[in-house]
Amino acid sequence: MKGSAPGLEEGSGVCYQVRVLIRNRLEELSALGEPLHLAMGVFDGVHVGHQAVIARAVAAAEREGGLAGLLTFDPHPIRVIAPGKAPAALLATLDHKAEIVADLGVRLFLPLHFDADFAAMEAGEFIARLTAAPVRTLAVGEDWRFGRNRSGDVSLLAKEAGKRGFRLEAVPPVMIDGDRVSSTRIRQAIGDGNLKAAARMLGRPYSVSGTVVPGDQLGRTLGFPTANLPTGDIQLPPAGVWAVLVRDQDGRLWKGVANLGTRPTVGGAEKRLEVHVFDFSGDLYGKNLDVQFVKHLRPEEKFASLEALRLQIEQDARAARETLSDS
Repeated sequence: MKGSAPGLEEGSGVCYQVRVLIRNRLEELSALGEPLHLAMGVFDGVHVGHQAVIARAVAAAEREGGLAGLLTFDPHPIRVIAPGKAPAALLATLDHKAEIVADLGVRLFLPLHFDADFAAMEAGEFIARLTAAPVRTLAVGEDWRFGRNRSGDVSLLAKEAGKRGFRLEAVPPVMIDGDRVSSTRIRQAIGDGNLKAAARMLGRPYSVSGTVVPGDQLGRTLGFPTANLPTGDIQLPPAGVWAVLVRDQDGRLWKGVANLGTRPTVGGAEKRLEVHVFDFSGDLYGKNLDVQFVKHLRPEEKFASLEALRLQIEQDARAARETLSDS
């Protein structure tokens, strides 16, 4: 997101519409002037396993005073270290991740730029640079690895904790139905359309977040104006028509119907998420929306005419309203 607005924190030219303090460099931490309790990791999706780690940092800050923070990396480190093994899709954009962790009690968001130079940093140097600030707690998953050639681990952190005066919280994985919760499992569940399983592992319903961009206004001509959200490389459920819940950047909740797909009736090529928000009037361009997929109503299909498409959209809207009547 470009620019700034009242209530937004800004750091290194990046602006986040969230309720957290943003810093992008380790060297900026000392100037905060408060003890730091940090959860560290990639945290793609911020699932229940990640939340267990974050909770340790938040609890320490509440108990001892200071800032509860989340230290993460952008882009995903595996996209730099081993791009051939990197996931094709992620569970949350950086902005969305910041919004999610704010709700968990995190007050400081530290997304460090990850590149080849960062990947070559020795584990000990990373800890030394980090703890130049008043770090009092570091919370990590018990199998977290970091530093050049992934040489840093919980054993090294335990030794450094003794030398540098911070407390280490090494958190075991969270299990559901005998299997470890992981971002990989969640991506698979979402791709399969099993949003109930995904929600159990995420600890919340799955949603995508983005800024509304101008479209070709076809929906408006059909009587169903839509908000168009770029999907980028975010993991998406199966294409088709969905009943959705939409939360705007002011926290208001709306019901709606969305089409996820390429729009074959009008010769579309790229995948789009187009959301018709029920009973809304106004301009959504440039606004942030969080879209929760509630129920898949039908697959995407090609219609013989725009009039046939319009009639189907009317049916879809009625079906979505009925689905969401208790929401």
